[in-house]
Amino acid sequence: MNKIYALIIPRFEDIFHSYFSCEVIKGASVAASRLKVDLLVHITERYSHQDWLTSSLLNPKNIDGILFADIDSDLVTLKKVIAKKIPYIVMNNFFEEPINCISIDNKKAAMEVADYLVELGHTDIATIAGDLTTQAGKLRLEGYKEALDKKGIKIKDEYVGPGNFLRSSARLAAMNLLKLKNPPTAIFAASDIMALEVIDVAKSYNLVVPKELSVVGFDDNPINVYSPIGLTTVSQPLMEMGRIAVEKLDQIVLGKLKPPVKVFLGTKLIKRATCAKPERQTNEKI
Repeated sequence: MNKIYALIIPRFEDIFHSYFSCEVIKGASVAASRLKVDLLVHITERYSHQDWLTSSLLNPKNIDGILFADIDSDLVTLKKVIAKKIPYIVMNNFFEEPINCISIDNKKAAMEVADYLVELGHTDIATIAGDLTTQAGKLRLEGYKEALDKKGIKIKDEYVGPGNFLRSSARLAAMNLLKLKNPPTAIFAASDIMALEVIDVAKSYNLVVPKELSVVGFDDNPINVYSPIGLTTVSQPLMEMGRIAVEKLDQIVLGKLKPPVKVFLGTKLIKRATCAKPERQTNEKI
């Protein structure tokens, strides 16, 4: 009988159109097929994770291991799952504690984006942050702030907009940023979906990208082919993360790998047509 691994994915807007979810499932499925294990996809609530402990689907009698696509900062419930001695691995998070995890280097990637914009000559650099209940969202914001701080660029509070990895939130954040008395000359959006909303809002305000506004996203999402201009973005190996997670979990289950298992995956800044030197510079240095 094939081993069964449960892949737990948090429920959110457009989950079945989500690049993150689709890539993770794709990578996990490829590895599961090769290893001849069955993959059970379990969609859970974002902010209430009692079903990690109470669902019959996640009973050790029914599954051989658990893959968390994310834990949305719920370390307390995760530790209760770990205490049940079910083999597991957490994706999209990195822990200093002895917890099995595989993650993208989100902070370093965001710092590279900010450094690139500064190198082009931008000082009025805003960001539309992702969901700050996720480690990815937090670290991308931290990377943006730390990079600008190291460059001696003062970060204005109004230059940090809430996007939550959603189209609607990102669109509102972009409108608020571009209506400021001193609007940014560059915007780093924590996902490509949000970056495309920025470009669309800029167009509605008769702003030319990148001449009057530089835009950077994060993901290298295939949906970018529908963008009117090639989007500068960060490529992250999400499919690879899903594949490696299943492979590492299988090795843990078979006793071939001793916990804690930790994997850190790199990213790549893809420079396309949405960034250019700014026409104006007004931000103060610290």
